Amino acid sequence: MIVGTAGHIDHGKTALVKALTGVDGDRLKEEKARGMTIDLGFAYLSTEAGPVLGFIDVPGHERFVHTMLAGASGIDFALLVVAADDGIKPQTLEHLAILDLLGIARGVVVVTKTDTVLPERLAVVMDTIRAAVAGTVLESADILPVSAVTGQGLDKLRACLFAEAAVTVVGTHDGRFRLAVDRVFTLSGVGVVVTGTALSGSVHVGDREVVSPSGLRARVRSLHTQNRPAEIGQAGDRCALSLAGQGISKEAIRRGDMIVAPELHAPTERIDATLRLLPTVPKPVGQWFPVRLHHAAAEVGARIVLLGDDPIEPGKSADVQLVLDRPIAAALPDRYVIRDVSARHTLGGGRFIDLRPPGRRRRTTERRAQRAAMTITEP
Repeated sequence: MIVGTAGHIDHGKTALVKALTGVDGDRLKEEKARGMTIDLGFAYLSTEAGPVLGFIDVPGHERFVHTMLAGASGIDFALLVVAADDGIKPQTLEHLAILDLLGIARGVVVVTKTDTVLPERLAVVMDTIRAAVAGTVLESADILPVSAVTGQGLDKLRACLFAEAAVTVVGTHDGRFRLAVDRVFTLSGVGVVVTGTALSGSVHVGDREVVSPSGLRARVRSLHTQNRPAEIGQAGDRCALSLAGQGISKEAIRRGDMIVAPELHAPTERIDATLRLLPTVPKPVGQWFPVRLHHAAAEVGARIVLLGDDPIEPGKSADVQLVLDRPIAAALPDRYVIRDVSARHTLGGGRFIDLRPPGRRRRTTERRAQRAAMTITEP
């Protein structure tokens, strides 16, 4: 099971992960110096039953929401972190909205820094949290008070995570392999290594895969899953793949690429999708509206083409066509999130429903019927 943090800056996400796992997710010199998470951090915790939990620690600062999205897209279980002394803050609400748009329905709300407040303050914070999560995917989630300093509540949180890991049903292992790349680096004696969460299928040492959307072909020289050497990685695992092949280099692969089975390499730059706008969006979204689109670990500029007659009002849903600045490696029915071009506000999100839509005659009766059929999940 992959566990991801979410929440406002300085609410104790990294300290919580360290208290649970013993691993400091802040690995960059700048993160140590500034005392804030800038890039994704990773840690692991063995469960009593044997499986290893993977933790993705994300930044809480509004400038790094794009990095948070790259990490959140690969998680199974969310830890929404709220500091008892600070309460609900803007990034708390934005991260909660992102979890809702991505459909990450499994999680708990963790109230940190409980050693710094009186019981009366803690009760008020827990009441505001319950009001904030109402109507979202975390509406029924438990609220667990903890302290990374005193250890209060950590055993209960671990027990919750272990119980959830025991019942986790990961993605299909018999489908085609897809891994969303969130880090690329080189290791002496190993070569180019990519890390990410396996979204579907399985991968073995020696398999030949494709880096999409670039189309570079690669062979898997070795792999780690959940930070351990392995011969096979499966859907739901945090994987590190050592890749070799013509053109394979640290510069040739970037965050947002996908490592896929050759049959799945089919980049697209025009996608029909459902779109739900958040109620907090300041004005309706009109024709050819520019946005930043986030899918898995990828971020790309896009334009929204309306497939109905009227602009989309805040809080409403509609079918749209997304015209991207460059191709991405997507699959159905992947989820996505859109933010404004200034990268300051999350606007909404939805699901992809057609990766090869026509560029003309998009609003005909026949085309509307086809889109309606494509949204049906049962074949």
